[in-house]
Amino acid sequence: MTASDISVGKVDVSAYTIPTDAPEGDGTLRWDSTTLILCEIHAAGKVGLGYTYGNQATAFMADHLAGKCLLHRTALDIPALHAAMFRQVRNDGSRGIASMAISALDIALWDLKAKLLNSSLVDLFGAAHASVAAYGSGGFTTYSNRQLAEQLSGWVTEGLKSAKMKIGAEPTKDLERVRAAREAVGPSMNLFVDANGAYDVRQATAFAEKFKDLNVTWFEEPVSSDDLDGLRRVRDRVPDSMEIAAGEYGYDSLYFRRMLEAEAVDVLQLDATRCKGFTGFLEGAAVAASFGKPISAHCAPSLHMHVGCAIPKFRHVEYFHDHGRIEAIFFDGFIPSRNGELMPDRSRPGMGLIFKQSDAERFLTWRSK
Repeated sequence: MTASDISVGKVDVSAYTIPTDAPEGDGTLRWDSTTLILCEIHAAGKVGLGYTYGNQATAFMADHLAGKCLLHRTALDIPALHAAMFRQVRNDGSRGIASMAISALDIALWDLKAKLLNSSLVDLFGAAHASVAAYGSGGFTTYSNRQLAEQLSGWVTEGLKSAKMKIGAEPTKDLERVRAAREAVGPSMNLFVDANGAYDVRQATAFAEKFKDLNVTWFEEPVSSDDLDGLRRVRDRVPDSMEIAAGEYGYDSLYFRRMLEAEAVDVLQLDATRCKGFTGFLEGAAVAASFGKPISAHCAPSLHMHVGCAIPKFRHVEYFHDHGRIEAIFFDGFIPSRNGELMPDRSRPGMGLIFKQSDAERFLTWRSK
C-alpha cells in the first residue's frame, strides 16, 4: 500500500459538556461547565484523535469540514488537507469557531499520521526536549481565599514550580488575594497572575508595581490582547522582573506576527486547539522564533506536551485545572505532571491517548450521524 492509497474513510465528531467541580470565573467571565469537541479520523484501520474546547457549534463546523475537505482524500497529505479546510471557511471567517474546528481536525490528522507510521507524535515532529515544564493554573476569582490557598498549596505538594491565579473581577480584592496566594505557596514558587484583559493601562501598571513586592513574575493579559498598543505600554512600564504574556486568543500566524511587531509581549502564548491545530502552532512558533521570543502553550496539556517538546525555545505548558481533570476522565494514556514536568510516552503511537467512550458517554450532548 502506498501513501496515496491511505484515504480518510470516516470522521466521527462529538461534543461533551462537563460540569465544573465548583463555580469558576476570571476577570471578565464566569462559567459552570466546559465543552470538549472530539474528532476521530479513520484511515487504514487506524483512528486519529483530536480535540478542542469551545461551544458545541464548533462540532457542527468540524463535521461540515470533514465531509467537505477530508473524506476520501489522502490522510497523510496534511498540508493539502489543512489548506482545503482554510479555503472552505473563507466566507464564514477563518477565526473563532471555524478555526477551532480546523484545529481539532488538524490535530486528529497529525495523531493519525503518527499512528500510521507507528511513531509517537513527538518523534514524528522531532524532539528538541524529552519533557516540558508545566505550571498549575486555576485560582479562579470565584474561589474564596481558603479555596485559593488550598489549590495552590496542593500544586506545591505535587512538585509544580509555578502557579497561576485569576485576577480582575473585583480589583479592590486583588492585592489581598495575591498576598494570600503568595503566603500559600511560599517564597520559592513562581507566582503568575492573569487578568484576562480586565484592566485598563493605568490599573494594570499600578497593580504591577504592587505585585512586584509579592514577587509576581508573570502578568498575563493585563489589558485586552486585542489592544496591542495598550499591552506594549504596560510592558514598557512594569518592573523588569515581570514578564507580559498574551496570545491565547490568536487564531493564525498573522495575529502572532502583529503582536510581536508591536513589541507587546515578552512571551507568546499559543493554543493548538484554537490556532488551527499543530500546523498552526508550528507556524506560530516559527514566527516567534524569528523575533527571538519564547513560547508558552495555553491549556490542553495532553496534546501540548508533544508539540512543546519539538520547539527549541519552549517555556512551559499551562496545566489548567479543568482540562487536566477532563483529560484524565476521557483518555486512557493521560499523563499527569511529575515534579513539574510533562513527559510524553514515546512507546505509544500518536499522542498516546485512547478515548474512553464509556466513561465520557454521560457527558455527551451531540454526535455526528
